[in-house]
Amino acid sequence: MAEAVLGGHRSSYRHWGQGPRQMLALHCSLAHAGAWAGLAAQLPGGISLTAPDLPGHGRSEPWLGTEDLHSVATRMATALADQIGGPLDLLGHSFGATIALRLALERPDLVQRLILIEPVLFAAAQAVNAPEFLAFAAEYQAVDAAMEDHPEQAAALFHGRWGVGAFAALPEAQRAYMTARMPLVRAQNPVLLQDVAQMLAPGRLEALTRPTLLIEGGDSPPVIAAIHRALADRLPMARRHVVAGAGHMLPITHPAEVARVILSL
Repeated sequence: MAEAVLGGHRSSYRHWGQGPRQMLALHCSLAHAGAWAGLAAQLPGGISLTAPDLPGHGRSEPWLGTEDLHSVATRMATALADQIGGPLDLLGHSFGATIALRLALERPDLVQRLILIEPVLFAAAQAVNAPEFLAFAAEYQAVDAAMEDHPEQAAALFHGRWGVGAFAALPEAQRAYMTARMPLVRAQNPVLLQDVAQMLAPGRLEALTRPTLLIEGGDSPPVIAAIHRALADRLPMARRHVVAGAGHMLPITHPAEVARVILSL
């Protein structure tokens, strides 16, 4: 594991493999760079995969709340992509996929291919009045309401919808790690719910001319399919793939299938 100041934020990052095809991977909320280990093991020789701990996650410096979290994370990822040297394959999951999309929009020169695994850009579903957004919003409201006085309950509700298995069955250290980082979930709201980064501005997605793959689990929350429909309608080089029997955490639960799909792009 290496450490560096990336975009003004001290972070750690991991590296797997050696080869000319460079891949940068951005993890989901409440996780860390090690979440990509299973997928990295499924990739063939010739691929070098690098993954940072996003702000406030893993061994990265804590997020202090003085600047928008999504902007800090995007700046960090951009600095690492610059350090690796593009254009490269940009891979993101969930929150990390929204950072990947923003990076690609802001610095397309760094991106060869874009792989988005269930980007939680909920504003995309809301913008097209997808009915799935209303169900998501009701569920998320319950999570948000519990954050102040009952953070572990909020983490349990969040994990129950977006994680794998029962929250109570997780090791105590993992439950504590996730509970302590629930404020990072709320801090994503300005971009994920309100699109303050203007990723959905007219003409912006349409201008992204990079091969783009949208990967989703067949058993994922319905709002994900709504987001993917909205993005695929606007991204000129996008195609979708559904992994049957998988949920939101498919890079961890179905790494071999996800790797095969990635390599098809």
